[in-house]
Amino acid sequence: MAEKPQKTKKPTWVIDKERARRAAAAETVWLFGLHAVRDALANPARERLRLVVTQNALDRLGALPPGIEPEITDARTFDRHVPLPPESVHQGAALEVKPLKWGGLADLALSGPGKPLLVALDRVTDPHNVGAILRSAEVFGARAVIAPARHSAPETGALAKTASGALERQPYLRVTNLADALIELQGMGYVVIGLDGTGEEVLPDALAQVSGRPLCLVLGAEGPGLRDRTRETCDRIARIPFAADFGSLNVSNAAAVALYAVSRG
Repeated sequence: MAEKPQKTKKPTWVIDKERARRAAAAETVWLFGLHAVRDALANPARERLRLVVTQNALDRLGALPPGIEPEITDARTFDRHVPLPPESVHQGAALEVKPLKWGGLADLALSGPGKPLLVALDRVTDPHNVGAILRSAEVFGARAVIAPARHSAPETGALAKTASGALERQPYLRVTNLADALIELQGMGYVVIGLDGTGEEVLPDALAQVSGRPLCLVLGAEGPGLRDRTRETCDRIARIPFAADFGSLNVSNAAAVALYAVSRG
């Protein structure tokens, strides 16, 4: 009798990748607050699972998309039905959704709507900062905000609430390795400008030198700033000029100032 061929054991990295894929497929996000929930309901790209609302919130949301059956609950017992972080200002509305899928980096960088302008975030983990940056990116027409898949703020209800609807419209793409993504962008013709207080040139001068080129602005976390490899990958390191030596801008404010400077160029 012929022996049955033994199954080849999968490499550990393949097993880990499959587990990560299954975990991502099972992942859901609870959005909360009237504005964030209303915008997610209006976004046809959102896969919506559960809508939990008070009657007052439902009245304020208005007409719902087809196929959405709200679960109406009392305001006093709302927190028992929805797993939200403590002190979440939900306004009586919460929506369970799947994370958005924005496609690949090349698709967004080369043919995304708006001007060829991207924002890359190096380990910015505060969801409120990332939410505010998404708002600024949308206002100034950036094609996407890019961040590493690890050590960055994931798509959460707090981020969505701070983004005030921008999360539904502004691509937030999380990549495996940020430095590799920047190198890929350089291959597409992008100039990568890192923002750091120690930069030898001021941002307006750096922008003047690359006028008309596709741009990617890179910002690091407050405190640590840009990591060494991220910094080494940038084409230029620039600083936002300050009137006094009393400190630096919050990362979300720095992003807004930098995006405004690009829009003026």
